[in-house]
Amino acid sequence: MTVIIAFIANVLVAVAKSVAAFLTGSASMVAEAAHSWADAGNEIFLLIADRKSSKEKDDRHPLGYGREAWVWSLFAAVGIFTAGAVVSVTHGISELTNPEPVESPAIAYIVLAVSFVLEGISFAQALRQSRASARKRDLPTVKFVLTSSNATLRAVFLEDFAALTGLVIAAVSIFTHQVTGDAIYDAIGSILIGVLLGVVALILINQSRRFLVGANSTPGLRNSVGRALLESPQIERVTYLHLEFIGPERLYLVAAVDLAGDAAESSVAERLRRIERSIEEHEGIETAILSLSVDDEASLEFTAAV
Repeated sequence: MTVIIAFIANVLVAVAKSVAAFLTGSASMVAEAAHSWADAGNEIFLLIADRKSSKEKDDRHPLGYGREAWVWSLFAAVGIFTAGAVVSVTHGISELTNPEPVESPAIAYIVLAVSFVLEGISFAQALRQSRASARKRDLPTVKFVLTSSNATLRAVFLEDFAALTGLVIAAVSIFTHQVTGDAIYDAIGSILIGVLLGVVALILINQSRRFLVGANSTPGLRNSVGRALLESPQIERVTYLHLEFIGPERLYLVAAVDLAGDAAESSVAERLRRIERSIEEHEGIETAILSLSVDDEASLEFTAAV
């Protein structure tokens, strides 16, 4: 729902900004139009990411299709950089060498105001979802957004934040141009919007890259999972624990455990499989693999929740 709301808002805003850019000749409005069209196109990538990453695992993909989310999110981030940042900066530099006055600035202000409302609705939805998820993990909202494995939520949140910031930059640039009569401020606004988009794109690209190459869980999540394993009456200690994100909020768990009791080898194997299946019933665990600890292996310690 968050991605769909963002897509609808961006299409409406992109059309309005394009018309305003044509009528006013404002470099900042051109940058904002390019920004919104890039965002609208990127939402398509994010919708594909959600659909493909939610497919059930099969024989060819035993760990599921979760990494598809980061692949398509990476495409979206590159789109922001090329169609948004590069176009805005290039156009701004061009206007610096040949500045042109903004005509009918009232049109630009009206479009910017309407765009702010539409982008604000989209951002409010992304913020609401981010806060709810951050609260479950006892994290500040911004930290959750920047570190979460949910690539589509992060992309929408940062794109909408950049959109709102870009609208303010465009309005200030056009207003300064009006007050001073110098069109160079409008060109500078276009460049600033491009730089803003470039920073957002690089953050999104880096995070997608980090998860694609195999990002481990956070210390807090590792402690939480470790404590949950030890709370099982069938597990006495844990000597090895590997947690790796293989999709948005989906983990691959490998652990070496010492089971309670002294059952026969065949019985132990069956118990391990049952424990694995029970662990996989948790919504955040895609696959769990357990093995037996060696006697001389040191037990892992997991700190208590604060």
